[in-house]
Amino acid sequence: MAKRNLYLTNTPIEEAKKIYEDALRGLTGESKKETIPVIQSLGRISSRAVHARHSSPLYNCAAMDGIMTVSDYTRQASEEAPLVLEEGSFEQVDTGDPLRDPFDCVIMAEDIIEKDGHLEITEPAHPWQHVRPIGEDIVATELIIPSNHEIRPMDIGVLLSAGITEIEVYKKLTVGIMPTGTEMIEPDAEPRSGDIIESNSRVFEAMVTQCGASAVRIPPVKDDYDTLKKEITSLSQLCDILIINAGSSAGREDFTSAILRELGEVFVHGIAIKPGKPAILARIGNVPVIGIPGYPVSAYIVFEEFVTPLLMKMSHRENAQGDVIEALSTRRIVSSLKHQEYVRVKVGSVDGKFVATPLSRGAGAAMSLVRSDGFCIIPQNSEGVEANETVSVRLVRPKNELEKTIVSIGSHDMILDIINDISAIRGDGFQLSSSHTGSLAGLMSLKKGECHLAPVHLLSPDGTYNVSSVKKMIKEPAALIKGVTRIQGIMVPKGNPKNIIGISDLESVSFINRQRGAGTRLLLDYMLDREGINRDRIKGYEREATTHMAVAAAVKSGSCDCGLGVYSAASALGLDFIPVGEEEYDFAVMQRYLELDNIQKFIDMLRGQEFSRRLDELGGYGLKNTGEVILID
Repeated sequence: MAKRNLYLTNTPIEEAKKIYEDALRGLTGESKKETIPVIQSLGRISSRAVHARHSSPLYNCAAMDGIMTVSDYTRQASEEAPLVLEEGSFEQVDTGDPLRDPFDCVIMAEDIIEKDGHLEITEPAHPWQHVRPIGEDIVATELIIPSNHEIRPMDIGVLLSAGITEIEVYKKLTVGIMPTGTEMIEPDAEPRSGDIIESNSRVFEAMVTQCGASAVRIPPVKDDYDTLKKEITSLSQLCDILIINAGSSAGREDFTSAILRELGEVFVHGIAIKPGKPAILARIGNVPVIGIPGYPVSAYIVFEEFVTPLLMKMSHRENAQGDVIEALSTRRIVSSLKHQEYVRVKVGSVDGKFVATPLSRGAGAAMSLVRSDGFCIIPQNSEGVEANETVSVRLVRPKNELEKTIVSIGSHDMILDIINDISAIRGDGFQLSSSHTGSLAGLMSLKKGECHLAPVHLLSPDGTYNVSSVKKMIKEPAALIKGVTRIQGIMVPKGNPKNIIGISDLESVSFINRQRGAGTRLLLDYMLDREGINRDRIKGYEREATTHMAVAAAVKSGSCDCGLGVYSAASALGLDFIPVGEEEYDFAVMQRYLELDNIQKFIDMLRGQEFSRRLDELGGYGLKNTGEVILID
């Protein structure tokens, strides 16, 4: 009979964690993967980025019940002279109905007057009024979820809406749970003197399940060296992680440590925590093995300190739980007095304070759920909150993720998604929380301390990019992190049916613009002024989109003839592209942020080979001086 092992130490807990982490290095990286139906993917972890197959909506559709008509036809309508709608000039529509040619707008039923068997309107409609354009919510090929993302209910809905029915995920970890002790009995057995009802293993089962893994629990094993050795050997061959409960101390029948030394390697036996000191950290082959003391409180503490972090790391999950925080709203949020409103927000920590940036509030904008970090709840009978006012945010992401987030507010580009995905794959420890407001609004947010980075591409009258704009708007020491050069041009349908050659042709076609303050819109205005073209003569100049992909989706759908944007967006949707020039897309930052660990990791990523490789796949980008820092005083 082998004797019990008395090699208990008193290793400080952080030292024990470091020893075990080093011992398991290489076991917690590459994981097995499988492809499963999206409808069965709740709680699973994506093993690679997922992009949309289809746009949502799939077609231009009515956003309201009412009628669809031609906006030009309604131009003369007024309160003084209501317009009587002629038969054939309109069609009845319900919310979600396709918008058919030649109609380009919807008038709400509430704004239509029925009089003497005729329909009248008292104000003109404008193009694309109350119309949900194709791709308003989801644009084909855009990133839906990144790698290492835990699938939530709202993700499933968006994935299905985007035409994704199967998804590649990491296989669930299998955790073996082995309770030991001759005195242990199952809960349904009748206890006798000296018996103890075994319950720890059921607690472990629940905690394992809560961590997203599968538990394999066997009945209690008696304190016999050979029997224990046989069961440990057998269970370790079936599982990714093995938990042995009890038998880890220095009693006469505590054989766990000796058996583990015989079968594998023990790295720590005895940790300077109370309760929980007799814990064992070991490995058999490629299987981590943790010996947990038998007392329930000790068992719980050791599980939380060692098993949960290990499970989360091997499962590619974050070891954190949700919370309610106080944050400063970066914008004014207007709310109805009638309702308690739930506003989706992006959240990050800037200069030691949480900031919350509202996302799209449309009822059909399901992607705002996927992108959000939480909800700012506006109570009933409140008109909303002002910019820079403190709000409570109910988080849907772990708080510690937000504290390591780089908050980016400014110009949109597809490379922001790439940066996030590379960071997730590499495990760099930061996330890029991006809100697309345009270059000028981004610089204003940077000035007010609402973000770490402001992506910008602002052309100055002297033909240079970004430096003079930052100097003009930011009065304290700032800097530019050089990003990429990218090709701007006119996106047109495949084959260029309107034979568009350049900016001078915009007067004769329909157009979609970017929002005010966007660098692309400023570039357009610069070129229009250079060509002597009046903005009022461009049909669609006032129609705005907030991203390059949204512009591409509008052109792809046929709702306009063209739009200005970057080559990568045109390429993603299979559009033709007429280059008009190369620009510099950089990241404005306060100099005091340059020493932040996350900003340094961000700069390092820009300079890395993986970023370069991913840009080559997209096309239309250059890496001139990428990652260089220019100080601006």
